[in-house]
Amino acid sequence: MGHFPFFVDLSDKQGLIVGGGRIALGKIRRLLPYGPRLTVAAPAILEEIETIPGIILVKTRFSPEMLEDKYFVIAATSDREVNHQISGLCREQGLLVNVVDDKEACTFLFPSLVKRGKLSVGISTEGASPSAAIYLKEQISTSLPDNIEEILEFLDSKRQAVRERIPEEKQRARFFSDLFRMCMEREGIPTEEEWFRMLLERGRHREE
Repeated sequence: MGHFPFFVDLSDKQGLIVGGGRIALGKIRRLLPYGPRLTVAAPAILEEIETIPGIILVKTRFSPEMLEDKYFVIAATSDREVNHQISGLCREQGLLVNVVDDKEACTFLFPSLVKRGKLSVGISTEGASPSAAIYLKEQISTSLPDNIEEILEFLDSKRQAVRERIPEEKQRARFFSDLFRMCMEREGIPTEEEWFRMLLERGRHREE
């Protein structure tokens, strides 16, 4: 059975990372753009982690009380027994848990990520080949236009206007598809408001 790639809103969610080394730092860097409130617990914590604003630092070994009010947990210690203890407690309490380098102990996996503004692409091979995931991440990243963030912001800003002018769902989906392709082909967003209104009108009257 595969892992379904849910996209979860982590903004303001409480997350616990047990471990203060390089692996923990990598997880933190990938999580921060999504806005969780992170606590890092370990007897020794990298200075690079300590200088990250907004992170709560707990310089002590893991204890079960740390799981209180947490939404997700990452076990990133160098002690396999501690990691498995954390996994077991999280499963008992119904908490999402990721255990570094131990897929069987996880209830969620960390994908390779491509993030550009509102765009997030997650890639996972379920541990079969991390190298393949990294390669595919690089391929996707280099294939995206430099202004993909600007294009997505533009499309998002027009959603309400399009809903008002094209109430029929299938026509609206076709219009947005055409508009996106035009943005990509032009290598930029349309700036002429009249051009956009004409295109919107075409979408409204487009036949099935």
